[in-house]
Amino acid sequence: MVQKKGSKVAEDAEDLSHVTLQAILLADSFATNFRPITIERPKVLLPLVGIPMIEYSLAWLEAAGIEEVFVFCCAHSKQVNQYLERSQWFKHPNITVTTIESQNSVSAGDALRLIYERNVIHGDFILITGDTVCNMSLAEALQEHKDRKKKDPNAVMTMVVKKSKPSPITHQSRLGTDELFMAIDPDTRQLLYYEDKGDFVKGTITLDKSLLADSSSVSLHNDMQDCYIDICAPEVLSLFTDNFDYQHLRRHFVKGLLVDDIMGYKIYTHEIHANYAAKVENFRSYDTISKDIMQRWTYPLVPDVQSFGNSVIKLGRQGIYRASDIGLSSNAEIGPFTLIGKGSTIGNKSKVSNSVIGEGCKIGSNVSIQGSYIWNNVTIEDGCKLKHAIVCDGVVMKAGAVLEPGVILSFKVVVGEQFVVPAYSKVSLYEQPTIEDSDEELEGADSSSGMADTSSLGVSARLSDGESASKPGEPSEVVAVGSGGLGYIWSACEAEEWRRSVAPISEDKLAEILQSAEDEFDGLHPNDGAVPLSGELMAASNDSDIHDTDEHVDDYFEKEVEATFQRAVQENIKEDNVILEINSLRLSYNMAAADCAGAIFYSVMKLAAETPYSSNSELYKNVVKVITTWKKLLKYYLPSIDEEIEMILKYEEMCLESVKAFCPLFSQVLHLLYSMEIIQEEAILSWESEKLGADEGDKVLLKQAESFIEWLKNASEEESEEEE
Repeated sequence: MVQKKGSKVAEDAEDLSHVTLQAILLADSFATNFRPITIERPKVLLPLVGIPMIEYSLAWLEAAGIEEVFVFCCAHSKQVNQYLERSQWFKHPNITVTTIESQNSVSAGDALRLIYERNVIHGDFILITGDTVCNMSLAEALQEHKDRKKKDPNAVMTMVVKKSKPSPITHQSRLGTDELFMAIDPDTRQLLYYEDKGDFVKGTITLDKSLLADSSSVSLHNDMQDCYIDICAPEVLSLFTDNFDYQHLRRHFVKGLLVDDIMGYKIYTHEIHANYAAKVENFRSYDTISKDIMQRWTYPLVPDVQSFGNSVIKLGRQGIYRASDIGLSSNAEIGPFTLIGKGSTIGNKSKVSNSVIGEGCKIGSNVSIQGSYIWNNVTIEDGCKLKHAIVCDGVVMKAGAVLEPGVILSFKVVVGEQFVVPAYSKVSLYEQPTIEDSDEELEGADSSSGMADTSSLGVSARLSDGESASKPGEPSEVVAVGSGGLGYIWSACEAEEWRRSVAPISEDKLAEILQSAEDEFDGLHPNDGAVPLSGELMAASNDSDIHDTDEHVDDYFEKEVEATFQRAVQENIKEDNVILEINSLRLSYNMAAADCAGAIFYSVMKLAAETPYSSNSELYKNVVKVITTWKKLLKYYLPSIDEEIEMILKYEEMCLESVKAFCPLFSQVLHLLYSMEIIQEEAILSWESEKLGADEGDKVLLKQAESFIEWLKNASEEESEEEE
């Protein structure tokens, strides 16, 4: 399941002078992001690729050398307690897990105040939430924290961060969180400013010059992801007790400490690079992190290595994970990056791709499931269609039912025959609460089973088409879920549900946002004195010395294009939508069409190289397949000969530097691009003329393509003679 002592992570921790390493794990979300699901079950017990979220957090803490964990739980505390008592953690030889319960805490600040009163923390400790997935070693960050604390007692906290540039379209990270802005001292890594509320617009922000009072330079970042993993001195707990305004860990505590000149406490950052760390904050991050687990970015926390039950998961080709005792019809199609859990069956001609199927699920014939998460004991009858949805335990979808993108079906919901659940809908056996209800009022009523008892509902949840019911304090409109259905469709709480949805942004919404971004871009003046994000602010006598020192814009742009293309492949996104996203990147980075052509061609060819092959002929077949599939995308960014030449140069660069396996195929692929009318004869001959004056060492690929180029010239001459 996880690395034991003897693993590199554990050995790193043991290299430190031995002190009992403690951690506080907050098992309460103190948020409404996962409603209506969390009305019935705590967030930390929701399955993430088939395993409760809290298992990932505890597995990492144990592997990182933590010896004692205090799990704080409030809402649904009984369920959390019962789960941990039955798990391996209460009797684990390497780690002690203790729960601390409170029915009165309404925030993380309340939780930490209570823990301080219990007097259980005796030194530096790790603070995380129970929805964290991480595989980093703690040794380096912990040692940095201890060394700083020895030199400066006011260095009370170290935050773990990671590079993750937000989308230029939505200004959100790939986890669906709002754009985050940080100011960091590049020499000491001290955090000087933190803002996650999106108060900065059009890529600019106004900072107080006092930030430069004690630092010669300040690095400005909107490309950092807060991993919500903190190394804290014991003084941190007392600070929550001293200041009752500290309720939220970031919005109140971190920002409060940064502006507090009296106490002088300091927060530092530790940036991770090759390791993985992320928090499941909303449905969008649930989807993103699930995909990362399936694609093994979180190793060793992956389905075929960790095992928290009796089921053994095996990894096959194309990232397909299967339990040993599943039932698949011979003509069922299982696509890449899919997991099928123990005891689940899939019927005739059903198609499943980029999805997680839990245990004990019964999927009928001619069912289509794409990019969805089906939990345990779900029944999906014949002819149903699901796309980018979450379906909780015990749900029944009757024949022909359809879930449009972004739908959430909570526990034991029944969707009637042929009923279409609208996009971004949330359906629950519980009626939608009033806005004034807090999480604790809703979720504090514990249920050991985690399931709703429909007999306790004020109005029958079983409604036929066209019927509705309401009572004081309920939504004015209750929508049915089809004939014989069981559940209420909640009205959307936010106008932009897509921002944090499990579904990708729709084509219409993407076009709308892109148009808005272009309007804003057109309204900017070139000399408006804006401070560029993710640059470095230098100490100087006036504002004119503010400048951007980032010299890797091209690299960042290519990586963004590659990430966009990979998502398009994994999620079957239409080419028109991909073009919209790449256009927004082009606008954001101020790139030319030639830059786009080169970056896209690199991404397409890299996909061919990463598809399994055993010979040059098989690699060439991969190239033919991917170029045929993405021909329209390639052609879009080749409006003239200049862009075509840029694409040939990019391919030449790949062959000689990054993907040398293509080198023997250079001439064949060049011929392929010509025959498919992606590049023209003029571009190839122009490339040849440029290379003729190069050094002999730079003519390797030109010599390989000599016969093809000679053929082109002869064919051109024959055509001219025929015309004459």
